[in-house]
Amino acid sequence: MPTLDEILEHIGEFDRFQKQTFFVLCLLSVCFTPVYVGVVFFAFTPEHRCSSPGVAELSQRCGWSLEEQLNHTVPEWDGHGASFSSRCRRYEVDWNTTGISCTDPLGSLLGSGSSVPLGPCRDGWVYDSPGSSLVTEFDLVCEDSWKLDLFQSSVNAGFFLGSIKIGYIADRFGRKFCLLTTIVVNIVCGMLLVFVPTYLWIVIIRFLQGLVSKGCWTAGYILVTEVVGPDYRRTVGILYQAAFSVGLLLFDAIAYAIPHWRWLQLTVTLPTCFLLLYYWCLPESPRWLISQGKNDKAMKIVSDIAKKNRKKMPSHFKDIKFEEEDCGKQNPSLMDLFRTPQIRRNTLILMYNWFTSSILYQGLIMHMGMAAENIYLDFLYSALVEFPAAFIIIITIDRVGRRYPWAVSNLVAGAACLATALIPEAVLGLIAGGLVLLLPETKGRVLPETVEDVENFHRQSAPKTKNIYLHVQGSEAGRG
Repeated sequence: MPTLDEILEHIGEFDRFQKQTFFVLCLLSVCFTPVYVGVVFFAFTPEHRCSSPGVAELSQRCGWSLEEQLNHTVPEWDGHGASFSSRCRRYEVDWNTTGISCTDPLGSLLGSGSSVPLGPCRDGWVYDSPGSSLVTEFDLVCEDSWKLDLFQSSVNAGFFLGSIKIGYIADRFGRKFCLLTTIVVNIVCGMLLVFVPTYLWIVIIRFLQGLVSKGCWTAGYILVTEVVGPDYRRTVGILYQAAFSVGLLLFDAIAYAIPHWRWLQLTVTLPTCFLLLYYWCLPESPRWLISQGKNDKAMKIVSDIAKKNRKKMPSHFKDIKFEEEDCGKQNPSLMDLFRTPQIRRNTLILMYNWFTSSILYQGLIMHMGMAAENIYLDFLYSALVEFPAAFIIIITIDRVGRRYPWAVSNLVAGAACLATALIPEAVLGLIAGGLVLLLPETKGRVLPETVEDVENFHRQSAPKTKNIYLHVQGSEAGRG
């Protein structure tokens, strides 16, 4: 009996239906960008210094330039304001005192040779920025700078929990249901972020947004790879992730045009409302329907694919049947990933690699946000280098395989970080590169679909040929 992949060979592996599905799901990947790296622009930390009452009036009276004002009134000002004292401490003097000298204001206040006491920024900060960010609105600097880390940690915690629960929902209730539900929640959270007035609520909503966004992106990835034929699955998966890089370019341009974080949040949230049209223009995954025993619905989608692709459905393919030993509905569990030795080892290695990739990627993104002189230009460069990476993967994945390019990428990333800054994340990347070599090579082989397939994968010398079948009925089946 022919498999579902063999039927796709007749009705189109990547024809009009699959191309339309791929395109609309790439829009989802683009819209995920502001959630994942939004901290760079939403919470950008501009150059800042303490606000001191009376300084502006004194500067105007003395006719100081901005640089002269900073040299006279900001502690340890070296022309860049890079020290802790210049950003987080101020002179404990009364700048409104009459008779202050314009050439030596501190000397006229305290006397020659006296040390000037320093104190905290009791009257807020002055930010050298034409726009606004979460940092400037809530003064997340100096003693409160940890709140900025908490802002990003909240969305990462959401990613972690959401990846577990949303994956289960996608397996239990379907890819399309999972996709639409998480899109609605993401839209609601994005709109709330525009209007909530307190930092605490922003952190809570950001956590909820992370809880659904990563799982939403993953559900889209699963769906797009399940409706195309095996020959296109690799390329489609890579290009779906490349759409995220396109999102980086668009996000950079929008952030440059809109330097105010709440207006920026509104601008990147509104387009996601169009993703609700997925209810009408996206199918459910026929593979998931088959695994749930919903053969009639799966057959209808297969017929729709053939019609959309302008291909004729072979007349002897009347029904789809999922054949396993238990001949029943699958009930996946999280513990399936740890129950047997081979899949447990592969799961732990993959989890570690995802962990290190996120640490390296977000660590570099966060560092760029803190240290860049022109954050928009640096962000543009970091986005552009992702496109050659996608091209390299496409041309090597079938020629070299998966393991070695993956391992080399991790090793190079770790070595580069080690060479540039000797940061601890480099060690994680080097270890990840070595662990990848312990994974099984999948080049030229049909991917496993059950726990038993994974356990026997390293023993197989030929691709497996039995999992999802099309049950042949009618006169030809009778002659069989």
